[in-house]
Amino acid sequence: MKISFSVNGERAELDVEPRRTLADALREDCGLTGTHLGCEHGVCGACTVLVDGEPARACLMFAVQVDGASVSTVEGLQGTDGRLHPVQEAFVACHGLQCGFCTPGMLMSACHLIDTEPHADRETIRAQMSGNICRCTGYQGIVDAVERARDEMCTPTPPGRDGPAR
Repeated sequence: MKISFSVNGERAELDVEPRRTLADALREDCGLTGTHLGCEHGVCGACTVLVDGEPARACLMFAVQVDGASVSTVEGLQGTDGRLHPVQEAFVACHGLQCGFCTPGMLMSACHLIDTEPHADRETIRAQMSGNICRCTGYQGIVDAVERARDEMCTPTPPGRDGPAR
């Protein structure tokens, strides 16, 4: 089945079997291996991507479901100049990752949280990030990282300093 969708701002056209998962299409057909497969039951969150701006488990979605949609993966976070996204920088600075397996899904969930709840408190951050399982960090660094990124991304910039006020 032929599908066409946007992935990280680039048009992708694939011919996929109707039963092919989005995770497999991203990893194998698009070469975007940052979307990790952990449980393949939608429980761990390692495969979290954004579909039309909403978090989705790529292991549970069929690729045909994104026909005409916009998909964002962890590879799309880094700037074209090579700079890390503020959420990625915060995860590094706050030790929000260790082995890195869950990190792509955590980053995508964190980006969605900051975009939709820019004033989330620690309790809300913990609740919203609870859909992503990490076996290494103990979550404190992850919550710290989301909070740090939120503060950096959602703090108004004074006029004349790196652009207009947000």
